Amino acid sequence: MSEDDGPARHVIEIVARLRVALGFACGVLVFWLATPTAATLLAGLLVAAAGEAIRVWAAGHLNKSREVTRSGPYRFVAHPLYLGSSLIGAGLAIGSGNLLVAAIVTGYLAITLTAAIRSEEAFLRRIFANEYDEYRHTGIVDTDRRFSLARAIANREHRAVLGLALALLLMAWKATYNRAF
Repeated sequence: MSEDDGPARHVIEIVARLRVALGFACGVLVFWLATPTAATLLAGLLVAAAGEAIRVWAAGHLNKSREVTRSGPYRFVAHPLYLGSSLIGAGLAIGSGNLLVAAIVTGYLAITLTAAIRSEEAFLRRIFANEYDEYRHTGIVDTDRRFSLARAIANREHRAVLGLALALLLMAWKATYNRAF
């Protein structure tokens, strides 16, 4: 995203900032439409748990806005938090047992994560300039930094863990409720 993108840049930044609120709104719709079963929930749980594991790993290496992180999953992928979020979304879509939910989740993730990535990369290039581009193009990594649970908590990843657990519990409740009637 260049400085002269004007209105497009503004829209991208708004969508990126509102992605959590939009996620809650989509979550209500997804829950209402979901038709989970024990089988879809188990399959979805496995995918979503893998996504959350990637997010926790990434958050345990990240020093937001202070450096270009080059350790942990950042050695392999530029945006592991968003990769993890995508897997969580896929897991919840699978768990819902509903193709319309899968379409809603896919659309939400495509729009909001694309905006978040573009906004974040513009920010990183503004703050870290050549260092960020060097990381993206040369693949220089930091193999010395170790995972830190304290860092993951400081990055508030426990909120995502709790949110995922709540979403899965609600879907399990709905699966039980659906079976009762």
